[in-house]
Amino acid sequence: MEQEELIPHLFRTEYSKITSVLCKLFGIEHIEIAEDIASETFLLAFETWHYKGIPPNPAAWLYVTAKNKAKNYFSHHKIFTEKILRQIQSANIKEEEIEIDLSEKNITDSQLQMLFAICQPSISTEAQIALSLRILCGFGIDEIADAFLTNKETINKRLFRAKENLRIEKVQIKFPDKIEIDKRLETVLTTLYLLFSEGYYSERQNTVIRKGLCLEAMRLAYLLIENEQTNQHSTNALLSLMCFHSSRLDARATDNGEIILYQDQDENLWDNELILKGNYFLKQASNWNIVSKYYLEASIAYWHTIKEGTKEKWENILQLYNHLLQLEYSPIAALNRTFALSKARNKETALVEAEKLNLTNNHFYHILLGEFYKGVDNTKAKKHFEKAFSLAKTQIEKNTIKKKIDEL
Repeated sequence: MEQEELIPHLFRTEYSKITSVLCKLFGIEHIEIAEDIASETFLLAFETWHYKGIPPNPAAWLYVTAKNKAKNYFSHHKIFTEKILRQIQSANIKEEEIEIDLSEKNITDSQLQMLFAICQPSISTEAQIALSLRILCGFGIDEIADAFLTNKETINKRLFRAKENLRIEKVQIKFPDKIEIDKRLETVLTTLYLLFSEGYYSERQNTVIRKGLCLEAMRLAYLLIENEQTNQHSTNALLSLMCFHSSRLDARATDNGEIILYQDQDENLWDNELILKGNYFLKQASNWNIVSKYYLEASIAYWHTIKEGTKEKWENILQLYNHLLQLEYSPIAALNRTFALSKARNKETALVEAEKLNLTNNHFYHILLGEFYKGVDNTKAKKHFEKAFSLAKTQIEKNTIKKKIDEL
């Protein structure tokens, strides 16, 4: 891999590890110092590797450099060093003996502890996702700004306020006790769910699918699975859901980014390995005597990995949607239920149920009604597709809907 490709790749994979470990060592109030040291490490890599070539083990080079930079910071900032020493040492430990632990276990622990620190109820959902993208996923400010369809200044302000909130509340980067983990895990999973959803379907820019966000959400969810304290029913169910959805990512869009509807997807493009992983984590989730929202959504996603459109398949999906809506009502879930109803019963029955939802400002609602009316009343179908076109937020979606109008 060339330097132009390697450094951005390593930044994505290693920046978050270095930052999390240093932030855990320094404390949340010094998060900018940890970020600066990690950023300076990559800057030095860019400058050094350009002249001396890429080292045999680039990641190890980054870790050694980050350690040295952190120790230099200790040496040159006496007041800071004394404060950190009081926080991390027991009696008689000397400054030079401070160990910056970049072992695999400490990296994993630090990232998980940082994830729990970030997912504070007092911080807005958008701020939680922005901090997760920056600190735990190695996203640059430009990338985060693109994700939220805003400018760098807004993102910097949002990150500053969130960090200031963490400082004021004196949030500790450590695993909460078991009771607190159980309370906070739902917030953590919600953040990962939203992060994945932003990648799976985005209205924020003219790229409807962004695999990078999906993969980062899955990576963090897998870290939760590997930890005994957070390896719980909902964690397994959520990762199962992510695996099933991700298995169809390559089949969901054309080369120019236009969405391909489920019934038109080429199943040869589905990732069977991810489907098997989804099955595994769904089975693991069933070991608990719990039926959560994520478990029901994962079960629905499982049936969607079976291409054959049998009545049994759609009847199972319909019943799962019925259960999901009883557990936690969502207009979008109700809308998706009507599609399953059309397959399990007929379009006429589904059309009656769909129109009752009256989601007049939702373009998916009008797309579905257009599909239901197509071949039955093409005038009404066209009317709904045209309404969907006016409501769609991305040009890619508008292009997809325009094709449906042209077909009529």
